[in-house]
Amino acid sequence: MEEKLTEELEDSLKGWKEKTPLESRGFLTWEKDLVFTSRIRGYSFEYDPAAQEGCFPTDTLLMSVAGCLGIDVVMFLQKMRAEISEFEIETSGERNPVPPQYFKAINMVINIAGKGITPKKMDRAISLSQEKYCSVYHSLRKDIEFKVSYKISEA
Repeated sequence: MEEKLTEELEDSLKGWKEKTPLESRGFLTWEKDLVFTSRIRGYSFEYDPAAQEGCFPTDTLLMSVAGCLGIDVVMFLQKMRAEISEFEIETSGERNPVPPQYFKAINMVINIAGKGITPKKMDRAISLSQEKYCSVYHSLRKDIEFKVSYKISEA
């Protein structure tokens, strides 16, 4: 049964994941002091090490891994015929205290509500994302302690 579900999910991803560009290109422009504006695919955001006019670069890395995992989990759950009414990932990262201040640990708590959402489906969706599909997760250091948990509520 689980093998059939995995095959169905794999088939549903054909075409979608294959459309992912193999090259990304953006621009980082110095504004003033240590403030920079980043532009990619028509979107922009600011980086500021003082966090007064923008965020830390690591903040966007943290949210990128949450975004990648979130997209995968929602898509997999929809393919499993779950009806999602609410979805939010609370994300926190613990950084190394001295340079390089990489993430030592990342913790995510998925708060989800809907119908047909079971722990078995959540575990499978998270597992597929982490083991195979989340390109951001696979771009991170392998020694990061990475924990994903969830809280399921009825719709």
